[in-house]
Amino acid sequence: MVKNKLLKTVVYLFLIIWAVIVLFPFYWMILTSLKDYGVYNGEFVPSLYTTKPTAENYVNAFSQVELGRYFLNTFLFTVFTTLVMLVVIVLAAFAFSRLQFRGKNIVFALFLALMMIPNELVIITNYVTITNWDMRNTFTGLILPSVTSVFYIYLLKENFEQIPDELYKAAKVDGTSDLGYLMRVMVPICQPTIVTIVILKVIECWNSFVWPRLITDDPKYFLASNGIQEIRENGFGRENIPAMMAAVVVISIPLIILFLCFRKKIMEGVSQGGTKG
Repeated sequence: MVKNKLLKTVVYLFLIIWAVIVLFPFYWMILTSLKDYGVYNGEFVPSLYTTKPTAENYVNAFSQVELGRYFLNTFLFTVFTTLVMLVVIVLAAFAFSRLQFRGKNIVFALFLALMMIPNELVIITNYVTITNWDMRNTFTGLILPSVTSVFYIYLLKENFEQIPDELYKAAKVDGTSDLGYLMRVMVPICQPTIVTIVILKVIECWNSFVWPRLITDDPKYFLASNGIQEIRENGFGRENIPAMMAAVVVISIPLIILFLCFRKKIMEGVSQGGTKG
């Protein structure tokens, strides 16, 4: 009994320490965003708290660059990219898991082989393709290279294959089409995994930095990540770190809320994806 209590105490102590390590960067980011510019620069040793929090840094973040516009662009980019990707991966996963066609296993093996290609090579190829198609500085050029994912197709295919074949045969006897079976049976059953994929894709799009920097040089198409970089490049970001942290806080809030609202779905989807049979 005493041994179990001691073990539980050690486990909880370890979890508390780990939680502090993980959450401290977020605390430091928020703390810095609330510090007065003069107070921040006057600290020889950084302080772990502030007695006079200010919201002026948030005002500066939105006034120095068009952060509101970049925020809207990021929202549109994330929504459209995620919706198109969802259609593509659901149909592809269904084809590989339920439909029978010649060379399916070979095609899927070659498809999985794409995961071994370094991301840098993919970015270079995408850049050349989008440039040749004259899609630079367009939302289409931003969205098109991100509308599919081999990993998400593989993950969803594994979930679809866990659904008993008897359901598919029964649906076909009832005259249900393949698309009807997909939408009425497979998608609802695998909803936790689909929700997890959607959330991961939203986070990926929201934090996208390298591709938007390559394919856009027109401020009309800048995303939030471009805005933060613009803060640094226009001079005031290097001097006014609190304002830069304020911009990062504003951009991070939607993702934090999204995770807190759907954390149970994420865990359910991950556990379902790791269960076979």
